Amino acid sequence: MIEGIHYYIDPKGKWVFTAAYHEGRGYCCGEACKHCPFDYDAVPEPIKTRLQLIRAGASKTAPEEHIEEYIDKNNPNKHL
Repeated sequence: MIEGIHYYIDPKGKWVFTAAYHEGRGYCCGEACKHCPFDYDAVPEPIKTRLQLIRAGASKTAPEEHIEEYIDKNNPNKHL
């Protein structure tokens, strides 16, 4: 592994694997990795949807089907 290509060390001293590292592995490990290039395929719900919404917000493109599902599940005024 090459630092700066396969991983970097964050300000807290933790190793963070890059998308290049994950692509080389070839599948989502299910650990909700920051740079997962597989759209968090193996991450369990509701964490998967939350991460997809965060990523969509950061990139300014939102997956509409996930947003509607998240709003329906988390709307405190749903039954009013």
